[in-house]
Amino acid sequence: MNGNKKSDSFSDKLPTVDMEEAGSEDMENEKQVVVGICAMSKKSESKSMTEIRTRLDEFEQIKTVVFPEETILKLPIEEWPLCDCLISFHSKGFPLDKAIAYTKLRSPFIINNMQMQHELQDRIQVYSTLAREGILLPRYAVLDRDSPDPAMHELIESEDHVEVNGVTFNKPFVEKPVSAEDHNIYIYYPTSAGSGSQRLFRKIGSRSSVYSPETRIRKTGSFIYEDFMPTDGTDVKVYTVGPDYAHAEARKSPALDGKVERDSEGKEVRYPVILSAAEKLIARKVCLAFKQTVCGFDLLRANGKSYVCDVNGFSFVKNSSKYYDDCARILGNMILRELAPTLHIPWDASFQLDDPPIVPTTFGKMMELRCVVGVIRHGDRTPKQKMKMEVRHSKFFELFEKYGGSPETNVKLKRPKQLQEVLDIARFLLSGGQNAENKDVEIEEKRTKLEQLKSVLEMYGYFAGINRKVQLKYQPKGRPRGTSSDDAGVNFISDSPKEPSLVLILKWGGELTPAGRVSAEELGKVFRHMYPGGKGLGILRLHSTYRHDLKIYASEEGRVQMTAAAFAKGLLALEGELTPILVQMVKSAHTNGLLDNNDSESSKFQRQVKQQLHDLMRQDKDLAPEDMEQINPCYSHSITNALQFIKNPHTVCERVLNLIHKLVQLIQTKRDDTMTKDAVLYHGETWDLMARRWAKLEKDFKTKETFDISKVPDIYDCIKYDIQHNSHAIGYDEAEELFYCAKHLADTVIPQEYGLTQIDKLAIAQGICTPLLKKIQADLQSNIGEPEPDDESVNRLNPRYSHGVSSPDRHVKTRLYFTSESHIHSLLNVIRFGGLANKKLDEQWSRAMEYLCVVNELNYLTQIVIMLYEDPTKDLSSEERFHVELHFSPGVTCCVHKIVPSGPGFRPKTLFSTAVITGQSSYSPLNSPATGKDFNPFIMPEPSNGSPSSVEAYNPLAAQLPSTMSLETLHNALALRQLDYFLEHVITTNYRPAALSTPSLQTISQECNGSSDVHENGEKSATRKSSINFKVALPEVS
Repeated sequence: MNGNKKSDSFSDKLPTVDMEEAGSEDMENEKQVVVGICAMSKKSESKSMTEIRTRLDEFEQIKTVVFPEETILKLPIEEWPLCDCLISFHSKGFPLDKAIAYTKLRSPFIINNMQMQHELQDRIQVYSTLAREGILLPRYAVLDRDSPDPAMHELIESEDHVEVNGVTFNKPFVEKPVSAEDHNIYIYYPTSAGSGSQRLFRKIGSRSSVYSPETRIRKTGSFIYEDFMPTDGTDVKVYTVGPDYAHAEARKSPALDGKVERDSEGKEVRYPVILSAAEKLIARKVCLAFKQTVCGFDLLRANGKSYVCDVNGFSFVKNSSKYYDDCARILGNMILRELAPTLHIPWDASFQLDDPPIVPTTFGKMMELRCVVGVIRHGDRTPKQKMKMEVRHSKFFELFEKYGGSPETNVKLKRPKQLQEVLDIARFLLSGGQNAENKDVEIEEKRTKLEQLKSVLEMYGYFAGINRKVQLKYQPKGRPRGTSSDDAGVNFISDSPKEPSLVLILKWGGELTPAGRVSAEELGKVFRHMYPGGKGLGILRLHSTYRHDLKIYASEEGRVQMTAAAFAKGLLALEGELTPILVQMVKSAHTNGLLDNNDSESSKFQRQVKQQLHDLMRQDKDLAPEDMEQINPCYSHSITNALQFIKNPHTVCERVLNLIHKLVQLIQTKRDDTMTKDAVLYHGETWDLMARRWAKLEKDFKTKETFDISKVPDIYDCIKYDIQHNSHAIGYDEAEELFYCAKHLADTVIPQEYGLTQIDKLAIAQGICTPLLKKIQADLQSNIGEPEPDDESVNRLNPRYSHGVSSPDRHVKTRLYFTSESHIHSLLNVIRFGGLANKKLDEQWSRAMEYLCVVNELNYLTQIVIMLYEDPTKDLSSEERFHVELHFSPGVTCCVHKIVPSGPGFRPKTLFSTAVITGQSSYSPLNSPATGKDFNPFIMPEPSNGSPSSVEAYNPLAAQLPSTMSLETLHNALALRQLDYFLEHVITTNYRPAALSTPSLQTISQECNGSSDVHENGEKSATRKSSINFKVALPEVS
């Protein structure tokens, strides 16, 4: 349509009968549905309405017409513009009865029922309707002073409670005017809390309530009294667009302190939230009960339940492009579905919100996506650092005892108040405040470490996040001399000190960097393309309807939780800061060990393995083939390549130490040079902290002429971090050599610390990730059969309210688990060595295992993804009913070492044996819209029709980040039963006794295939025999 025709609106001037006729003729010619917007201009011309109108006008079959306020107020309804569909809603000053008369005169299709809008102005009627629909309300009673019935205005007021018509409400309670137009709501507090009241009102500037010392209730007017619901200071606003769509946001409760939180643009800060299944059903009930297609209402989440405390009627979300898109799409489809046939307007419903998530699989069939399980490593972080020091000062002992410390109990200090107390002690001692105490110069000898303690605790100027913690351990006879640089400068009177002391352990760093946040968010955007629905929009639609069940879990580490929040922000197109997203959407799983390693026996066994590995890596000789076999008994290609580079471990370690020494000298020079001392380092680090970081590694890496191989991962982390973020400031010419030496050492040490032999790897992996394996198994199993009727753990649509929704019991389940490197290594070892498939029988699995053998690093944002599909046409017991795909990405590429192994490709389209691997990924790199050069912050998938993907927004910071490698399909034709038996087998098989029964941790030389059960001499291994004896044969795929 051309622009002139689009602007020709009934609202351009006051209409006449001739205009109506001309308009009718024009509509018939253009075959458009005219949608009238009838509301006060403050509402009809608001940003939200304008955004939605603009999107409605993008429908070729729809034309919107705004009724001018002057027309509404001054002209008779006969002279109002004509329309086929009417969106009309009440606000202050709006003539609702006049609008109702217009609908009776013209009979348009109504979006929000007009008569019910009268009811919405009366809180008594609203509460009655909610109660009739079985929707939870706070306990309430009505004091109706206008009622002729004396029983409706009986009131007894006492100091800490009121009795309304025989119903007692203890303070705190809420007093609401009966009229919904009156927003002066009071909350009365008990004397035990200081008494007084909080007075809520419509927002004025930055205030929405004020505290008043007044404790007496109002003596005139009619009110609803109800229990005050403890919501932890958060209210939830829910917005429906029809009964099958609900968008929810949380805001700080106006009852909290009355201050409205606003962003940099002056808008109230609101946070996205996920509605539970029960809350989505409430949204549907509210929408239908009040006959308001577009409807807002308030939820209070308290005591494990959700209560409706207000229904607002027509309400729009503010400042959410996704909501505007969804709202216009739903309303446009709703209007055309109703009116296009009767007006003889051609219309093709190309997309509906209730379309089932059908997608072509690589198996060659159209199947329904049922479940996506992703296990993802956290994003780029700062180097983890630790300092130990022995302390004997009485102030430390007082702090230790204050927080429950004892000879048997250690103390962990994380909260800001606790860390401030440690900082105060450090400042006190450094200022000479110790007076006559400890005259054995202990303080002076520890001055360097006290200064570092003070410097670390003073970083950023405040305590926030989960980035610093102090641990205090009791030592009854003092701390024995160790080998670490942490013991340097400690004044021991004898080899066996008699005085009790505390070991103070300071840990800091390991925070998610700004680059890590952006990378995680961008990865979340890319992850949308895993779901059906063009341009990655499918999941956004699914999530806003009743059939997407999303839960995000993260371990207790701050970097992991913030990665999960950033990923969720990108995945669901959320807006705002990460902290509220984290609070609202990410579940911490540390309470049951799901994503945190709490298995002490596994840790003990892993320490034994590490000790053996470290001994092997301290050899001062060129490694012979038999030495390499001891270090790499599984013949991993990546480790073989690293060992061939290393040749002599001692020599390489000496070279690394020498390079670190040069780097420390360079950093100290720049720290002291007036020309460079003010250079900007990444993430607020100072030259002094950087110098201490590297100097500590230099001291710890070699002690008593022996290299501490356990420091290799820390050295690699630090050089990788500084090359990525600080290379411009340091300007170290030999940085890349240090990187490559450290990387090849790390490529050997890090994976082998999780086991040398296959049995070692499985024993350690089982201890670390069994809880996660059980959870994944349950996630997949829950898709079989009918849902439990009272199962609130899954967001499902109640079939009783499923009118107009295809397959209401169907849903897409997404479970995302964010964790640390240990879980990723362990889970991948289970996949490689647990016996999921046999590479001798399965060519696809053979190629997948060859690929995993050459992957040398599981870097930040490594992903392991399981996708479950269902063919509803097959019998539930058939092997063909469910189809599983297993995908893997080794995460971001190294900033220096950018050569990545060629993988099997993502969801290859042609098949051989079980599946043909083409070697070409169906992902294609993005191009930078800013430069036109290859822009590859992440690899984006092509839609199934082969058309190029589109990106919603270009993030300039993302272009500066290392690329994240695309997902590679390890297998695209697994049977669900096969995977289930595999998980059950790995969970229940006792690997550890077999491994521990061999003191020397005897090498089991086997191929790196994860399925072979024979030694090279052809004899079967008793310890491996059961690993491939599944109860079901592997599926044959033609």
